[in-house]
Amino acid sequence: MKAVILAGGTGTRLRPLTTLLNKHMLPVGRYPMIHYAIDKMKEAGITDILLITGRATAGLFITYFGSGAEFGVSITYRIQEEAGGIAQALDLANPFIGTNEKFVLLLGDNLFEDSLTRFAEQFEKQASGAMVLLKHVPDPRRYGVPTFDESGQSIVRITEKPKMPDTSYSVTGIYFYDSSAFDLIAGLTPSERGELEITDLNNAYARLGKLTYMVLNGWWTDAGTFESLHEAAVRMMGTPPTVD
Repeated sequence: MKAVILAGGTGTRLRPLTTLLNKHMLPVGRYPMIHYAIDKMKEAGITDILLITGRATAGLFITYFGSGAEFGVSITYRIQEEAGGIAQALDLANPFIGTNEKFVLLLGDNLFEDSLTRFAEQFEKQASGAMVLLKHVPDPRRYGVPTFDESGQSIVRITEKPKMPDTSYSVTGIYFYDSSAFDLIAGLTPSERGELEITDLNNAYARLGKLTYMVLNGWWTDAGTFESLHEAAVRMMGTPPTVD
């Protein structure tokens, strides 16, 4: 299984810290935020990694990680020239992901406690389709919220920031896909904000009856605000990464 890590974005909610520095390079505890994403992949035995970021800050990642050899992984870099949504960024990974190959997509600002190992192993057993990781949250109206089928085994749709959530779960920025993701992306249309949305890709899988899920047990944050960045830093100070 390969990995795709997205580390672009403008980080507007973290300005002025992100005025000159990509948010994924902001310090979280002892390390830059993006360090933990690489750590989670290595811990799960996923060492072939594509890191997608913007042109302006690509040099920061290359300087820090290089080829990835020092960290026990192999890192390939790809530039997203213009912000066009998460699904558009993911489409850049098409040449990196082989035919009939499964992969994990991680948004680089997602920090979490659980190991990815059991999730990756479960998805390898899944014949085809996609799997998203969920987390129980106190206010699901802030997130993408799943609606389950009658059996509770799969997701029939995901609704972004619903006023009346069907469940108390949030879809996190951790996704597992088969290679048909790129064919489905080709069929997406831009949202009202002109982007190809990852929720639309997930819902395309849901309409095919091929969107499953698992639930994170430990803590999770998207580290996109000053409050969540501070929370992550406090937690990470007690959890040193393993890629040193």
